[in-house]
Amino acid sequence: MSGRTRTPYDVPFSTLTGVQPTRPERAPGGHARRRDLLRGALRAAGLDALLVTDLVNVRYLTGFTGSNAALLVHAGDDADRGEDRTVLATDGRYTTQAAAQTPDLPVLVQRAVGPALLGAAAGAIGFDSAHVTVDGHAELAAALTDGELRRAPGLVEALRAVKDAGEVDALRQACAAADAALAGVIADGGLRAGRSEREVARDLEERMREAGAEGPSFETIVAAGAHAAIPHHSPTDAPLADGDLLTMDFGALVDGYHSDMTRTTIVGAPAEWQRDLHDLVAEAAAAGRAALAPGVATRDVDAAARDVITAAGFGEQFVHGLGHGVGLVIHEAPAVSATATATLEAGMTVTVEPGVYLAGRGGVRIEDTLLVTEDGAVPLTQSPRDLVHESRDET
Repeated sequence: MSGRTRTPYDVPFSTLTGVQPTRPERAPGGHARRRDLLRGALRAAGLDALLVTDLVNVRYLTGFTGSNAALLVHAGDDADRGEDRTVLATDGRYTTQAAAQTPDLPVLVQRAVGPALLGAAAGAIGFDSAHVTVDGHAELAAALTDGELRRAPGLVEALRAVKDAGEVDALRQACAAADAALAGVIADGGLRAGRSEREVARDLEERMREAGAEGPSFETIVAAGAHAAIPHHSPTDAPLADGDLLTMDFGALVDGYHSDMTRTTIVGAPAEWQRDLHDLVAEAAAAGRAALAPGVATRDVDAAARDVITAAGFGEQFVHGLGHGVGLVIHEAPAVSATATATLEAGMTVTVEPGVYLAGRGGVRIEDTLLVTEDGAVPLTQSPRDLVHESRDET
């Protein structure tokens, strides 16, 4: 999915706080393991505890999926103290759900979850300022009577950027559902002239569900003809026509994890300029994929792909960053763009999605979700990237 809003965790935690957190050795494990990793970051930051209020981060650390929750994680190892001081708070609607999803944690049942957790807290308590409003901060500060609140943005997001084995498996399944949907649409002649953009989008989404997805991971983009020059075009009832470039940007949601893939094809036979444009973007995408490796700055990955397009004279028509992290959120750390500050690590999952957009004529974008490994990048999306697809036309 092209384009990305810059978020606070694109900025290194050390830049915001003056503290450089350490990343403990990562090993496959469940939610308790993730909380252990977080404790290492809390100790490095000089925090006694962290109040987690973002629901995605709560899910990552506990498995709880309700709509009202907060988590207080202490920096000390609870096992060493013979007690579990990490507490999940939620309201009465979720008592049964919390017991089922978080059997390893005590649950505090209160409506005002954040203030309730701080009532008995003490010391230097971090909070994620990226997810707390000014009014919310005032409520938290009033509840904390024996300590101080400290800004601690991005600690959990930094951990989320490197996936464990269970997360990678969910992402593989999400990518497989999207691959299956596209293969089915093509095989059944679903990209033929006369169908509308909206029909194709609905077809992809229904097939993803049939392949095991909970639903689409974001609003499906189907853009035909001149609409393909609009990176985030919303599907309309406009019919596909012979000679149209057709861009489809879509993904599947499996166990809370998002896939993200874009393919550009042609309705009918391509013109020479369309084939040349597709070849150029395919070359840029291949350069971006080849640049993915641990220790590489994400801005350099962006440059590897962008330089191909710029050298061909279309630099101004590549109007967004090359990619982004993907996981429990469709756009998450690390950013892959010309201004990004991140460095790749093994276990990160990112997209590579160069595009060239020619106003009034159409555009091409090719995107894959990839896993960074010690041996390079492994594509999790497997669909062919061809401009022309053979299909069975039902008409």
